[in-house]
Amino acid sequence: MSDTQRPGGEDGNPTVEDATAKEVLGHGELLPILPGPGASDYERYLRTDELLALQKTPDEMEHRDELLFQTVHQSSELWLKLAVFETEEAIARVGDDDLTLAVRLLGRANHCVIFTTDALHMLERLSPWEYHVVRRALGHGSGFDSPGWRQLRRLAPPLWKAFTALLERRGLELSDVYVHERRHPGLYDLAEAMIEFDERIAIWRSVHVKMVQRVIGGGAIGTQGTPVAVLAGMTTKELFPQLWAVRNRLTEIAGS
Repeated sequence: MSDTQRPGGEDGNPTVEDATAKEVLGHGELLPILPGPGASDYERYLRTDELLALQKTPDEMEHRDELLFQTVHQSSELWLKLAVFETEEAIARVGDDDLTLAVRLLGRANHCVIFTTDALHMLERLSPWEYHVVRRALGHGSGFDSPGWRQLRRLAPPLWKAFTALLERRGLELSDVYVHERRHPGLYDLAEAMIEFDERIAIWRSVHVKMVQRVIGGGAIGTQGTPVAVLAGMTTKELFPQLWAVRNRLTEIAGS
């Protein structure tokens, strides 16, 4: 590479990594066709102008780490919105005996929860002392008020109801689904997608508690007066206790 040929198109020639990639590919004449603001259809479709304006500007911040805090929580709400959307459709599909699609949709929802769990680790990058400056900007804001989590948890009872109704229609006990798994592969996959749903939320709760303990301390009081110890107690909560209990039954059957 010559002295004048620097990586990344710094010699003045556009590369596919640049914003000028359309010129490299010969697509420079493709102008936006979608309505709305934005220099490209990408920006217009995703409404990036609006999306990227939802966070505080540097002049509005009490502490620069507010951008980190808002990014984690706003992105999590988007993933939870998708999880709710997919779970609602999965419930409808269970009611229609379309188990293949129901399992696929619950798999998406479960992965959404994985993303929200991973995002929590970014909050561990906050300085415990400097977080208290960020905390003052939250008012009474609390994760208990998350619309995404509220909606997702509320879907657990109707999901269980749809599943048990399906078992009744087929004249099966829950243990039958596991003992005779190869006779009922769709039901088995659905049951396992549901217990993963339960498990992923439990893992999120556990990671959330450890993050809170790491940032403000295990003996602290949350922004709405809730002791951190109460959060820790919620980590053992099960959405589908029957799916966990059936494991005990299977062990009994196997040992008899």
